[in-house]
Amino acid sequence: MQLSERKKQILCMAVEEYIKDCSPITSGFVKDKAKLDCSTATLRNELNALEAMGYLRQLHTSGGRVPTVQGYRYYVENLLKVAEGSNAELEQVKQLIASRTSSLTELVSAIAKIVSQATSYPTVVVMSGIDNLVLEEFKVIPMLSERVMVLIGTKSGYISQEMAIKASPRECQDASNYLTKNFKGETIGFMLENIAQLEEGMKNEIKAFQNVVNSLVDGLKKLNNTRLIDVHRQGSGKLLENNDIDKAKKVLDVLDDEEKLADIMQVEGQQEIQVDVSDEGSVVKAPICISGNKLASIGVLGPQRMDYAGIASALKVVIDSLKDLKGE
Repeated sequence: MQLSERKKQILCMAVEEYIKDCSPITSGFVKDKAKLDCSTATLRNELNALEAMGYLRQLHTSGGRVPTVQGYRYYVENLLKVAEGSNAELEQVKQLIASRTSSLTELVSAIAKIVSQATSYPTVVVMSGIDNLVLEEFKVIPMLSERVMVLIGTKSGYISQEMAIKASPRECQDASNYLTKNFKGETIGFMLENIAQLEEGMKNEIKAFQNVVNSLVDGLKKLNNTRLIDVHRQGSGKLLENNDIDKAKKVLDVLDDEEKLADIMQVEGQQEIQVDVSDEGSVVKAPICISGNKLASIGVLGPQRMDYAGIASALKVVIDSLKDLKGE
């Protein structure tokens, strides 16, 4: 059922006031705060209607009303239509992205940490596959103790990985040149699918450094198939501010459950910022896309009563900043 403009205004006020100071809303409060051109009796009827529609519930027979899960969901869905990135604290995100001194995984993790600090809620990032990233160059660098450092340059940033490979400096250099020459401009997924066929036709050329190439490809396959979950708990203390230990414990339990985290962090459809509200709590989440490729999803977890506007603003800054990240 469509809500009238007056019902929308009353519902949004009820949610915002409850988020702000846990105060149930009454017809008298609406009359004083909203300055609507109607009587207290009319406002009481509107509150009754919102309750009947499932958006509000009354704690006591003679008391005020508080939002339901449905009420929160309606509020955030309408809020996200006009969300703008305006959080000054997240200027660090823009600076971090502009500098691009970190690997892609480090960059995403650092962004999640900044969001957690700025919103004062736990923040989770779940890395997606890397198969859509476009390759620029490979650098295989020999290290001590039969290990190498692999730097994979892509149009969106670089990936670093340390591997247990016994190889000489010459073998590392030859492997770097071979992979860059044959796969520059292609995606990692294309390379993983086609390298075996290429190697078959070039056995003599790559024989000397084939163990380096094979180990690197195996490492990339594992990385592409691995679900990387990074949890930043800087805002966990915020969960306890409302003295609702049971609700805080539900959120904290989710943070310790990787399977559940991976499930709730899935971002569906084309909408930039999405919100899931349930009896267990809420998550405000968004995809992290670089150069048009989805690299990860980021989400802020908390109780139903949390600052949706501030969190949406923070994630909007991240999304807009990463949209401008190019591979030049």
